[in-house]
Amino acid sequence: MRVDLVLDTAGQEEFSAMREQYMRSGEGFLLVFAVTDHASFDEIYKFHKQILRVKDRDEFPMLMVGNKSDLDHQRVVSLEEAQQLSRQLKIPYIECSAKLRINVDQAFHELVRVVRKFQLSERPLVDEKGKRKNRKKCCIL
Repeated sequence: MRVDLVLDTAGQEEFSAMREQYMRSGEGFLLVFAVTDHASFDEIYKFHKQILRVKDRDEFPMLMVGNKSDLDHQRVVSLEEAQQLSRQLKIPYIECSAKLRINVDQAFHELVRVVRKFQLSERPLVDEKGKRKNRKKCCIL
């Protein structure tokens, strides 16, 4: 797996059509906000819902990332507030500092793990002999 594109539109509405096009083809998403900017944090919920709508799914591989963790004295989004939203959205959360290169690689590695786990859960079951097992299906009579 590789990351083909990192799209940063900073919430600019003129890029909304392009954003949805990339959402359709993406296999996983980092939802990044600045811990020093509450407005960027407030956009996370909107982007999460937009991805699920574009993907027509109830869940999809995403990781919420609080950037600028090195600016603790300017922090306006608390760790607790961010963790609460990540629990509500049912996606993992990590804080990083792009400036100091803290947890940046870990964020991408974690996203890859989340994507792989999701893809494995989507595959049909295979028995020891390599035959696909039928998953139990509901039948409404």
